[in-house]
Amino acid sequence: MKLTMPRFDLAPVLVVGDVMLDRYWHGTTSRISPEAPVPVVRVDQHEDRPGGAANVALNIAALGAPAYLVGVTGQDEAADALTDSLRAAHVQVRFQRIAQQPTIVKLRIMSRHQQLIRVDFEEPFDTDPQALASDTAAMLAGVKVLVLSDYGKGALKNHQALIQLAKARNIPVLADPKGKDFSIYRGASLITPNLSEFEAIVGVCADDAELVAKGNELMARLELGALLVTRGEHGMTLLRPAQPALHLPARAREVFDVTGAGDTVISTLAAALAAGEDLPQAVGLANLAAGIVVGKLGTAAISAPELRRAVQRSEGSERGVLSLEQLQLAIEDARAHGEKIVFTNGCFDILHAGHVTYLEQARAQGDRLIVAVNDDASVTRLKGPGRPINSVDRRMAVLAGLGAVDWVIPFSENTPERLLEQVRPDVLVKGGDYKSVDEVVGAQIVQGYGGEVRILGLVENSSTTAIVERIRNRT
Repeated sequence: MKLTMPRFDLAPVLVVGDVMLDRYWHGTTSRISPEAPVPVVRVDQHEDRPGGAANVALNIAALGAPAYLVGVTGQDEAADALTDSLRAAHVQVRFQRIAQQPTIVKLRIMSRHQQLIRVDFEEPFDTDPQALASDTAAMLAGVKVLVLSDYGKGALKNHQALIQLAKARNIPVLADPKGKDFSIYRGASLITPNLSEFEAIVGVCADDAELVAKGNELMARLELGALLVTRGEHGMTLLRPAQPALHLPARAREVFDVTGAGDTVISTLAAALAAGEDLPQAVGLANLAAGIVVGKLGTAAISAPELRRAVQRSEGSERGVLSLEQLQLAIEDARAHGEKIVFTNGCFDILHAGHVTYLEQARAQGDRLIVAVNDDASVTRLKGPGRPINSVDRRMAVLAGLGAVDWVIPFSENTPERLLEQVRPDVLVKGGDYKSVDEVVGAQIVQGYGGEVRILGLVENSSTTAIVERIRNRT
């Protein structure tokens, strides 16, 4: 499955569900309490993070997608903190505030990156279902996906009304389910239970075949568009009516904390679907995002640059020979990390010491080096019959193996001007055989958008043509 980075900026998503505030108190621990056999934590840092449905909305916004959120809170300091945090992340919120009830707060006391205890402040909300549906209907206009983020805390009491509101507008509905009655999600486009939640409904599954069989039966019974079962270290299983099961392996390099992983999955799924990705590709992206978030501490959002870099790794485009599409993705990611892009080009028919020195000098002009290589036909046009000595695939493979080179791409024209217009490097460099910047092909293009053109020193007594002539004279 080939993954690409969607246009999340064109993917508005509405989240409705149980919002909460995740509070973290951090401190040092150096002694045991004389009152009880528990550690004493000297708190020196406080941190508030949106949790539950609020974390789903925050994840959507972190990917660069327009995020909207409907939920229920109290009228208290925690609700204000939650609102301020979400608005700072550009999430548009509409909360039903209920007096005399606390906003749900989950307090975690941490020391040396370890959770020592969690304290929950919550009461089931006495939500007004009609008001929640009215708020949802008001915010559905213009969004492309509705997410029901259900933590069983009382905000969602009218699942079917919300599903029907969205379906009447042809808006897909994704639900992260809770509880032992999944019939409340009937007609949803997709539900995303974890394995324990799924087995609580259908019974224990001895193997993949039984999971698939029971999942298909559940989809038919509840008229679901699809079912995604998240399975921890065993990855994910996507089921769709009348289609083969899709099993995806876990992508986590190291599992540090699974808090909020389900939120990351459904938020990435929703944003990807809203951006026009088909379901398998959206699930693949969600699987990558889950692999990132479990390596973080606590509830955390995955940013677009983080996901983009994971996509690059999965597609083998972090370094080496790339297609234009892969290169543009790699450049976008590098720029998101504040890296300067350097570009050079040539035939590089027989790689020699002069080339290596020149490419090392070129790489020193920035953070990432692109080497564009003339294809075989253009080398013949430029150098004459009998050239190139080495095919373009072999030339690119050798260049990609150099430590100074990040990305290699071929081009078929005599000059790289069209490629320069497409990739827009920050710096264009050429060797010292040029007398002035004005002689460099593509200089006007790069300078036109504010880039730089630099001429590097010439490495003496290094020439592919001279090497070829010496070889021919010996035969």
